[in-house]
Amino acid sequence: MFPFRIGQGYDVHQLEEGRPFWLGGILILHSHGAKGHSDADVVCHVICDALLGAANMRNIGYHFSDKDPQWKGVDSKLLLAKVLEMVREKGFEVGNIDVTVVLQNPKLNPHIPEMKSCLSQVMAVSEEDISIKATTSEHLGFVGREEGIAAHCVALIYNTSSITFQKSDQ
Repeated sequence: MFPFRIGQGYDVHQLEEGRPFWLGGILILHSHGAKGHSDADVVCHVICDALLGAANMRNIGYHFSDKDPQWKGVDSKLLLAKVLEMVREKGFEVGNIDVTVVLQNPKLNPHIPEMKSCLSQVMAVSEEDISIKATTSEHLGFVGREEGIAAHCVALIYNTSSITFQKSDQ
């Protein structure tokens, strides 16, 4: 088995007025929040899918079905922690995570440092290993009409028994 593996995740949620807006593990004050079976945190969801894909373990819906009442309203940070546990049990560790969030409003750049801090604690990885970027859809499509949010993620994982790293003295 090759020591490095890459996974990709994609998630979309409808936005609904009056719902809490959880993103990257933090609550963002906004008039609309994402609608879903769990807390609908698309950043946590795409990271889960990318990690599961890299480890060849299917997707978030397979492990945490939206038909299962135990996951109703669940904090997506818990799902992410469970996914990390499963991936690590299979002998993998996170190399890095790269997330792109597509959202017209609110602007996310002010919230990215807090999201990275939160996710690094949940995942037990360095903030330097988590990249979160935000973009709009230039007022096009469901995101541009502020009806929904989308996110993409790429994750690199490595097999801990196949690779060793040396620390530089510099």
